[in-house]
Amino acid sequence: MLHARILTYLDEVVRQGSIRKAAEKLNVAPSAISRQIMTLEEKMGVPLLDRNMRPLAPTAAGDLLIRHIRDTVRDLARTQAMIEELKGLRRGLVRLAVMSGLAPNIVPSAISGFAERNPRVELKVSLVTTGDRILDAIEAGDADLGLGFDFTMRSSIRTIVSATGKLGAVMAPDHPLARERELRLAACASYPVALADDTTAIYPYITTAFERLNLQPRRAVETNSIEVMRHVAMIGQTITFLTPFDIESDIRAQRLVHVPVHELAHAQQRLMLVEAQRNPNAISSIFAETLKTLIAKADPSQSSLSG
Repeated sequence: MLHARILTYLDEVVRQGSIRKAAEKLNVAPSAISRQIMTLEEKMGVPLLDRNMRPLAPTAAGDLLIRHIRDTVRDLARTQAMIEELKGLRRGLVRLAVMSGLAPNIVPSAISGFAERNPRVELKVSLVTTGDRILDAIEAGDADLGLGFDFTMRSSIRTIVSATGKLGAVMAPDHPLARERELRLAACASYPVALADDTTAIYPYITTAFERLNLQPRRAVETNSIEVMRHVAMIGQTITFLTPFDIESDIRAQRLVHVPVHELAHAQQRLMLVEAQRNPNAISSIFAETLKTLIAKADPSQSSLSG
């Protein structure tokens, strides 16, 4: 246990970039952490931290040890979960990193059903702004699963499931265009539009489509928040452009409708559920199955599911 504590100290120092911050997080005296790490360095015969760096960073040897520590922690959690499975007392922790726009939709439905069936399992959901940060969290062992759009995959990460959703016009059910089977972009441009800004993955699809037709949309708002886009579309006659995955809960609750747009027929985003290639968390794999089912249901008419 003493050995495990020293490794935990080192791992937290690397995560925080500071002995003081690690001490605050662990509720331990900074001097105790510093002393333990120096003892470990003496035993191993190499420095593990580059103390000239700010924030503190691991040396090459320290980096190797940190990877071992995190792999060991994941292996232990996985083994404990498997033992609980044998005992019929499924318990543990599942950590999901998710792009913020998806948080109000597929994720709550998955949590609700999973929590009911697995009351001893704790779920931790973190909102992350970019796909790269989600993959970083999985590689660092800070997340078991990642959910987002169009990840640039890495060798250390594997895709559990993916589904393709087409961008379309999103509006309130009582909007004059809501009952159309397909729309032209020109028809949408007759109404106020909530547009994604140039920091989003949606932006180039929509901007290019409008420019090709030499159309100037009536901008109600421009934002990087899918939440804002959704809520603006629920009020009045404003239209926005999203995939069915972005508004899954709103479609079910009949707060919004999604109508295909002719000029956006090839504009699509790939929703991806990912995990670490090595030693996945056994309990997170069970939660992943719940997410897979909901992803498949989110857009049965337009999504192609794989994984």
